Formats: sequence, C-alpha cells, structure tokens
Amino acid sequence: MSAPLRPPRDPAGPGVEIRRNERLVVHRSAVQPEWIDYNGHMNVAYYLLAFDLALDALFDRIGLTQPYRETHGVSTFALEVHLSYIREVRLEDPLRFEVQMLDLDEKRFHLLIYMVDDRTGDLCAAAEWISAHMDMTSRRMAPFRDDLRVPLERIRDAHRDMPWPDHAGRKIGIRRRKAS
Repeated sequence: MSAPLRPPRDPAGPGVEIRRNERLVVHRSAVQPEWIDYNGHMNVAYYLLAFDLALDALFDRIGLTQPYRETHGVSTFALEVHLSYIREVRLEDPLRFEVQMLDLDEKRFHLLIYMVDDRTGDLCAAAEWISAHMDMTSRRMAPFRDDLRVPLERIRDAHRDMPWPDHAGRKIGIRRRKAS
C-alpha cells in the first residue's frame, strides 16, 4: 500500500468549505511496483485496491476512522462496485482520486470515484460504489450516527446539482454495430 504524495484537504471537516458542484479530491498516490503485471501496466486487482484506499481516505476525512469504528461498533460494507477502465496506467504514474456523491439515504451512500492522472488531468478509471453503514454487533445495516450523517449530507448537498456522470449506472455488455 502507498502513502499519499500530498495530503489532501479535509472535504467535510468543521470549518472547511465544500465547493458546490466540484468533486472532492480525497487521495493522491503513485502506481506502485507491486501493482504492475506482466503487461507492464497496473493489474486489474490493484485498481480496486487503489479505489478502496481513496474511499478509506474519504472515511478518515469525515471521521469514520478505525478508532471511531471500534468505539461505536460500526463500519461500512460494499454492496456493489462497478469499475470502468478508461486509460492505461503504468509504474509511478501519479494518481489523484476525486469523489462525487450521487445519492445518500439513512444507511447507504452511492459514490463515483474518479482516478485521474495527476500530471495531465486525464481520466484513467472510475469506480461506482454503493456501501452500507453497518452495526458490527448485529452485522445488519444501521442508520448513520449524526456525526457521520452531517458531513455526508454536506457533500451530497454540494454535489446535488452536478450532472449525472457518464460512468455511473452503466450496463455491461458488448456493443454491436447495427447491420447495414
């Protein structure tokens, strides 16, 4: 696992302005040597790891830290994740991870996380993610505590008017040309 190259600003902490209609930069990392496969680019398995590290960075920013999870007996479980691979990434490419909140209810959130080349700004991949807030004793979905719900709502409200992203809600399949 890698450490961020530069610490991102806290997107939802007290006194921090969330910019309306702008994705939140939550994490930066470079492609690690152990993430490279026999094709000379980042292996598919490590895309999910990189996105998961970015999600962990978002959780830390809103207060859903490991001590918080242990103290309150809560966590999150991924319910569904869709990855879209847009552009190849290679060893040491600098990556920036940006989050757009698509939806939120009392127990779940729906995000799109963008993996962006931090040099060029090119979109490299996207991960659409739905997770549930869990009570770890019952192992059932549970409402967010107010101290997590409020920062999540701040993010949702700031992103409410953003256009629906092209890489969200996609259906997988082979596109076929119509016969002429």
